[in-house]
Amino acid sequence: GPAVQPASDSGATARGPADSGATSAQASQPPSGSGATAAPQAAQQAVKPTRQLPPTGDVLLELDGVVAGFGAMEVLHGVSLKVHEGEIVALIGANGAGKTTTLNVISNVVKARKGEVRFKGERTSGRGIQETVRRGVIHVPEGRRLFSELTVLENLEMGAFLRNDKAGIQRDVQRMYAMFPILEQRKNQRGGSLSGGEQQMLAIARGLMAQPKLLLLDEPSLGLAPIICQQIFRTVRELNAKEGVTVFIVEQNAHAALDLAHRAYVMETGDVTMSGPAAELARDPRVKAAYLGE
Repeated sequence: GPAVQPASDSGATARGPADSGATSAQASQPPSGSGATAAPQAAQQAVKPTRQLPPTGDVLLELDGVVAGFGAMEVLHGVSLKVHEGEIVALIGANGAGKTTTLNVISNVVKARKGEVRFKGERTSGRGIQETVRRGVIHVPEGRRLFSELTVLENLEMGAFLRNDKAGIQRDVQRMYAMFPILEQRKNQRGGSLSGGEQQMLAIARGLMAQPKLLLLDEPSLGLAPIICQQIFRTVRELNAKEGVTVFIVEQNAHAALDLAHRAYVMETGDVTMSGPAAELARDPRVKAAYLGE
């Protein structure tokens, strides 16, 4: 297979501070009932690696030299990466490497100071959050961020707020219930009363209600018990394999992310330092030492 490529800017030293508190402050804390933190070993066994690369589709998402930050703090120092249609691509790295900021730039929550974000070849940086959603880029943020006072069903319907095909919306609600049966059992409960795992399922289902062309997932395993992580990652794989949903996932659990993804990028203090097929990165001694505890 193709060799793991060092990123073009991998020679750069770590120039910037870690992800600013502004990013993590946006995410609400995971509920206390969500179970133990996912053990990497359990997640490693949980999801069988996606061994085959998908047929190479067109480039769906491209970041070209993106610089971004908060105030005087520069978090991303010229990030370049690509996601092709039909792929699952992972972005791994330590806490504070800039992974969440990368997703926030893609979804226009944070503005790029330099460089470009392109979706289907068109520049989207600076276009605004609603326009980004309208184009089909759907961001499931870290910490779930549900409407805690609304019911499960109302949260799902909120995911479809830009749609006006009522029959299609109702069909998709039923599809979400088939995908996550627990949500149907809980459909009249408030979102805030669900367990951490149920909230993560609802957050993903709400994102899918918007009919994404690109699904951005930020730390979906955060704070969840290993068995729930397995279920979440299995669902993401099925969405990709059966429905062709393109996924760009940020994960601190590098074992699980590299098992799930077709390709991956490694980020260190705001720079992409390595990229390649996920299975090959998982075997790379540098990745093993830094992220896989081997």
